[in-house]
Amino acid sequence: MKDRTISNDIIYIGADDPDIDLFESQFEVPDGMCYNSYLIKDEKYVVMDTIDERATDKWLDNLKNALDGRNVDYLVVSHMEPDHAYNIDTLAKMYPEMKIIGNEKTFTLMNQFFGEINNIENRKVVVKEGDEVNFGKHTLKFIMAPMVHWPEVMFAYDEYDKVLFSADGFGKFGVYDADEDDWTCEARRYYFNICGKYGPQVQAILKKAAELDIKTICPLHGPILKENLGFYINKYDVWSKYEPEDEGIFIACASIHGNTKKAALEFKEMLEKGGAKKVSFADITRDDMHEAVEDAFRYDTLVLFASSYNMGVFPPMEHFLSHLVGKNYQNRKVAIVENGSWAPSAGRCMKELLAKMKDIEVCEPVVTIKSRLNDDSRKALEELASTLIK
Repeated sequence: MKDRTISNDIIYIGADDPDIDLFESQFEVPDGMCYNSYLIKDEKYVVMDTIDERATDKWLDNLKNALDGRNVDYLVVSHMEPDHAYNIDTLAKMYPEMKIIGNEKTFTLMNQFFGEINNIENRKVVVKEGDEVNFGKHTLKFIMAPMVHWPEVMFAYDEYDKVLFSADGFGKFGVYDADEDDWTCEARRYYFNICGKYGPQVQAILKKAAELDIKTICPLHGPILKENLGFYINKYDVWSKYEPEDEGIFIACASIHGNTKKAALEFKEMLEKGGAKKVSFADITRDDMHEAVEDAFRYDTLVLFASSYNMGVFPPMEHFLSHLVGKNYQNRKVAIVENGSWAPSAGRCMKELLAKMKDIEVCEPVVTIKSRLNDDSRKALEELASTLIK
């Protein structure tokens, strides 16, 4: 079981949701999800974010046990998305004297979600970049993090215990104890599918964080991070710069009747036999689309295999490329292989979608398969493989 200890005064009160099937109604989470919340026990008692509706009862139990009969004096709202903010009104009704800390945009969204919380004008504490609020030994410094990944997001830094409360930053999919030995895989899938569009904004918050003496990172999803923080920060630096994380080739395949997939798998063997360092493959008609997005960002080279369809491209490939457009995919080499029995059109359509992306090097020529591989198209694939192997 992963350690959830933060400090003598900062207590973990989050809860797991092992039964959720789709996070945000789109991302597969076979290991469930955790929603993190924290309590600072000082002269004033401060709750750092609430929790999703699905785990309300467990969270309230954890909070009650941590309070030891005390009231909550302050609630800090770092992010208004419902998986963290659902219980704001619940807590406000339980503790009518409780102050609520947020920025101007926080309270705009809060009103949209809950209507007017009772006596809110006398309870809200509006903070901006660099503002500090003292609770006794502990002082929180607030750092605005707009569009990481909503406009109201803010981080908070506890100067006493040197803890960064990082909202959705540095989060991952899975219950708290999931993937005991591998943070990176599910954190990468989480980052690119949720925050990937906002690389410049992540870079901005990393620059602010670099000025702080951080000993612990407390995200709103995933484990508390204490050891080797440079590793996690470096991952976010690479990801938010849209730089390839690893040298390798990712093959994304969308096949109707199977011939395109057979060609893609044969091409994978060509690459591996030719000495390619790493080759990853996904059948995007059946495999997790969001893992495919993750792998596209992870490696420096992408190869697209797709069937032609209705004078365009087979819809799963169009769907995949639309995800990449939406996440600002860039700075990659891309090769295209199309299949078409009488009027191949997939290559043209894939090029049009790639043209919406920044700094994409498209390998020429496009390889065309007519229905299934023959000697000529196999030779073209062999030539393509030789140009991609480093």
